[in-house]
Amino acid sequence: MPKQKQNNEHVPVLLKEVLDTLKPEIGDEYLDLTAGYGGHASEILKLTEAPATLVDRDINAINALQEAFNSDEVSLMNQDFLSASTALVEHQKSYDIILADLGVSSPHLDLADRGFSINKDGPLDMRMDQSQETTAADLLNTADESELIRILREYGEEPKAKRIAKLIIENRPLERTHQLAAIVKQAWPGYSRSHPATRTFQAIRIAVNDELGQLERALPLWVQLLKPNGRLGVISFHSLEDAVVKRFFKEHGGNRYDAKLSIVTPRPLSASADELVTNPRARSAKLRAASLQ
Repeated sequence: MPKQKQNNEHVPVLLKEVLDTLKPEIGDEYLDLTAGYGGHASEILKLTEAPATLVDRDINAINALQEAFNSDEVSLMNQDFLSASTALVEHQKSYDIILADLGVSSPHLDLADRGFSINKDGPLDMRMDQSQETTAADLLNTADESELIRILREYGEEPKAKRIAKLIIENRPLERTHQLAAIVKQAWPGYSRSHPATRTFQAIRIAVNDELGQLERALPLWVQLLKPNGRLGVISFHSLEDAVVKRFFKEHGGNRYDAKLSIVTPRPLSASADELVTNPRARSAKLRAASLQ
């Protein structure tokens, strides 16, 4: 069994639901496509005691995983989940359990210099993989108005996309997160329970990291990587991601004679009241799971 060090930086969401749904057992080979700081992996590997592959596009996460999991049975891949999945398919790998925990980890949100947080001023970066060239600032300062409107509407479901796009262009160049947040607030005067720039930050982050495009292209690969009766779990954090997973499971699962997948979660699982007390960031998390028939 891998030697594991305690990591308090990141609390895994829906941990009980993941364990209950994916049912890890001794000998199950595990693929974590967004391993982050190892929250889910550490608990699953306690139960499987088998080879595992942990993937993350963030070098900081990979460094933490290297320190946390000291075993020849744990392989690390510093790639985005689409590139990693493609490589694993090419090498004809297969797994009993596959998990993808989408979205931004707590350490990303808590580090101002990563540029994900509305509440902490930092450079407009938002890259999950800091080796890629395009940052949020690059996108905001070069995209034309129609492209900004499309991104805000499609990825943020922002009703005032046109007004916000106009404000962004009028206030270029944008360099800091608080600058973008203040600009968006001009389009939403008055009090609101959540910050009015939340949808804009989500939209820009999704665009910078090609999150939905990668998910759509990766899902068929994840099915290829499953062993017979293998289980796939996907945790999403907003309706756009969940819709992609729901649609894919519906297209490839069910009672049809040609269905590849058996749907384990007819409805997505959400965080319990107890979890929300200790981890309020789990409030938007949804888990969908399927198994290979």
